[in-house]
Amino acid sequence: MLTTQQELAHWLRLTLTPGIGNDTARRLLSAFGPPENLWQERLDDLQHVVSARQSQALHREPDGWAALVDATWQWLQENPNERAIVTLGDGDYPAALLDTDDPPLLLYAIGQTAHLRQLQAHHAMAVVGSRNPTPQGSLNAREFARSMAACGLTVISGMALGIDGAAHEGALQGAEPGQLATIAVVGTGLDRVYPKQHLALVHRIAAQGLILSEYPLGTPPLNANFPKRNRLISGLSQATLVVEAALQSGSLITARQALEQGRDVFAIPGSIHSPQSKGCHALIKQGAKLVESAQDVLEELRWPDAPLQPPGKAASDADPTDKGLLAQMGHEPTGLDALQARCGLSTAQLQAQLLELELAGQVARLPGGLFQRLTRA
Repeated sequence: MLTTQQELAHWLRLTLTPGIGNDTARRLLSAFGPPENLWQERLDDLQHVVSARQSQALHREPDGWAALVDATWQWLQENPNERAIVTLGDGDYPAALLDTDDPPLLLYAIGQTAHLRQLQAHHAMAVVGSRNPTPQGSLNAREFARSMAACGLTVISGMALGIDGAAHEGALQGAEPGQLATIAVVGTGLDRVYPKQHLALVHRIAAQGLILSEYPLGTPPLNANFPKRNRLISGLSQATLVVEAALQSGSLITARQALEQGRDVFAIPGSIHSPQSKGCHALIKQGAKLVESAQDVLEELRWPDAPLQPPGKAASDADPTDKGLLAQMGHEPTGLDALQARCGLSTAQLQAQLLELELAGQVARLPGGLFQRLTRA
């Protein structure tokens, strides 16, 4: 971990230099050693590795560099036990990322930073999906993550609205005290909370997990940053589970990157009529493993602590609520007229029962006057 302001200054200067991306910076470090050596090298020597324009840029201090060094150092000192910056090659740098094609030069961390050194891909599982999930999709993400965390896996996601947030919530619910429950990899600087609706969630993750970013403080939520950070979500994990995703979802980028990194991809199937299931179905057609329960995932991973049944379910118990109106509903979104035709209840009786089931968390009310049964994973 970075321990001096001078060391921080050298690394920030390298990452801020115009025209120097991760790949070029890694080649420079391989050729000349630590960043502080670069500013002393002659232009001719630098040009054995980079272009003339890049070598000239390395000899100039980047705009805003000194101010960012001061702000970042102050940020670190405000809470040194829960804030850290690790550099490529540092002993605390997550080993799983070193196996990927594009590991970041700097990794900013908030939370249980003592766990950074122990991060191992075979102890972690990525859970990703739509920002606008169905109620069943949110429930699936929460329950799958809860079950996996209860078995000792760390759940990794991107802290976006929807599936990501539900996965973090489930992991926090399922993890034992002292366990690294969940990791959120974000696309902004760690001095910002995005989306703002997750402010309380951020504090809970910091208490039981980690929040990571490769972006310097002050970085706003730029659209280009989120697909890029997805490689870190998949890279830190032994496999990626896609819960719900439209065909153009960013979750499919994470799945593709997982495959490129040699990781497994799992997908939960859904209704053939739901746009939020199209991406999962496409992945399954392309070879992703279809899973219907957290138990399926744990068995595929050969996870040693996989329970015989998911937490909260008995081996021989059928769902006692799977009768009456719930049985008539099936699992597709259904309107009042169709339900009334199936069950023969009066409008008043039907609405009363639906309200009771909705309050019990067994039915969700959808836009357009539709209702959908919720089934726990």
